[in-house]
Amino acid sequence: MMQVKQVAGALGALISGVDLRDDLGAERIARIRQALIHKTNPQFPVIDWEKNVYSEGQADSLEEQFAEAFQKIGGRFVYCENELDFAEQLVTLASDSGWKQIHCTEPWLTELFDRVDFPYVRETNEYPEEMVGITGCEALVARLGSILVSSRQGSGRRLFVAPTIHIIVARTHDLVRDLSEALARVKAKYGEQFPSFVASLAGPSRTADIEKTLVSPAHGPRDIYVFLIDTNEA
Repeated sequence: MMQVKQVAGALGALISGVDLRDDLGAERIARIRQALIHKTNPQFPVIDWEKNVYSEGQADSLEEQFAEAFQKIGGRFVYCENELDFAEQLVTLASDSGWKQIHCTEPWLTELFDRVDFPYVRETNEYPEEMVGITGCEALVARLGSILVSSRQGSGRRLFVAPTIHIIVARTHDLVRDLSEALARVKAKYGEQFPSFVASLAGPSRTADIEKTLVSPAHGPRDIYVFLIDTNEA
């Protein structure tokens, strides 16, 4: 109703400034009336906000989609057939990289390391210059190649940002198709105790704030690894 009054007021003001005896003025008024009667169709059709914006029918598995997307944004992906294979590949990587301390506080990972006799540091009160931290995750988002983490995990927040090198250990059941599915999983998992901190990690830390020059690392890890342990039954 308010819009109708505003249009009528504007039309009245326009008419008051037009000499209706002038053929040009009368023609202008006629065009305005016709425009109000015959409204122009909207330039864009009605948008379906519920429709999936991604193309359907992707043949690749979630594992393949994630690995490809994650490596495109600078991440390092390692596939592991099982927990033993994971431990062996992690030992090899640590030895080849010369890592002296690996920090881990997440319970399910420390239990795994204890079983395979893998050395790690549980305390994180000291932060060496070259710090390696290992955490789990809430979900791996296949289409984006990103990792969803939260403060409700056993590692808290520190091991997501403090390490120079961040290693994420995930299992195949952590894979989801898109971010909305990942957030829905977190909501279902914690209910009313939703984490105070939820972040989507997309590759190593980098910024181009200064003179549009890409700098890495910036505010977090220089390198991010994802070790994906296959938990699918053969």
